[in-house]
Formats: sequence, C-alpha cells, structure tokens
Amino acid sequence: MKKLMNWMFAASLFCSAMAIMTACKGAKNNDAITSVQSTELIRTDESWDGVDLPDYLEGRPELVAVKYVFPAGQKLGWHHHPVMNYGILVQGELTIIGQDGQEKVVHEGEPVVEMVNTIHHGENRGSKPVILYMFYLSQEGLPLAVQHPEIPLN
Repeated sequence: MKKLMNWMFAASLFCSAMAIMTACKGAKNNDAITSVQSTELIRTDESWDGVDLPDYLEGRPELVAVKYVFPAGQKLGWHHHPVMNYGILVQGELTIIGQDGQEKVVHEGEPVVEMVNTIHHGENRGSKPVILYMFYLSQEGLPLAVQHPEIPLN
C-alpha cells in the first residue's frame, strides 16, 4: 500500500510540474486554446540511459523544484544525483554525458529523467541559454547532487 501511495504521490507531482511548465511557457503559443488540454510527455521507470530507477526512499518525502539557467557554452562539472529527478527543458538544448561517454541531447520542450547514483555532466553546446526545470524526489538532509571535482572536464 505504501508503494502505491508513493507512486500516486509521484504521479501528482508530475501533473503539478506539467501545469507549472505550461504556465511558465506562457500563453503566447496557446491563445486559440479554449479548453484544458493534457499531453503526457513521458512515463517511464528508467533514466535516460536505460537504467532502471531505484525504489523509493523509505520515510517522509521532500519534493524540490529547481529552475536552472545555463549560459551558452557552459559546462557543468561531473556529479551524481543520490535521488530520483526529472524535468522539462523549456529553452535551448542540453547535452548530458555519462562517464562511459554515452550522450543524451535534450531539446526544447522535451522531458528528461536523470541518472541516479551514476556520474555524469551536462553541457550547453548551443548559442542561447538553457532553461531547465527539475523536480527532485528527495528527503530532508539529502543533497540533490554530489560534485566530483576530482574528475577533469575535457
């Protein structure tokens, strides 16, 4: 029963995130819409690299939403996420690179489910800033990301 409640909680978080994203994107592209529309962007139990997501943490959840803005040409350092997270890229193009060299390019309007406990980094190889909204399923006191400055960026 607890896993079902956790799943329902995560599903409601995703629906809330979608409503936020629609509002943040603005009505400029949707002026002719006269009724509520719903488009499922992703439903998965895997991260972008095809690895199964871990089971939910036990205990009280802490939900975190973060807006990231990455300037053109910016590279993020190597890091890993100890908690599940997913998001929507609302502007630009972000390339995520795993330590094994596997890459995922996320385009404007696309969802992404991040790797959990796997070292990776991101790059904005485009000409305009990336705007990315990420949603973390965490617990109090857990970091959203753990940096690995000992690994040099190429």
